[in-house]
Amino acid sequence: MQQEIKLREDFIKLGQAIKAAGLVESGVDAKNVILDGLVKVNGAVEYQRGKKLYDGDIAEYQGNQIKIIK
Repeated sequence: MQQEIKLREDFIKLGQAIKAAGLVESGVDAKNVILDGLVKVNGAVEYQRGKKLYDGDIAEYQGNQIKIIK
């Protein structure tokens, strides 16, 4: 499943993106799944919850994809 998140600014942080997409309940949950290596950005495991996502980036968690669009 892929959903899109439209940017209001130039970027969105990874933790905010997976929370906004409804893939986790809270910011704490987002932090934990990222630190556990369960989230990928553009196909690579990402451990920084503050990783900035820009237009065209794709984050993935538990088979769900989030595409960042401008």
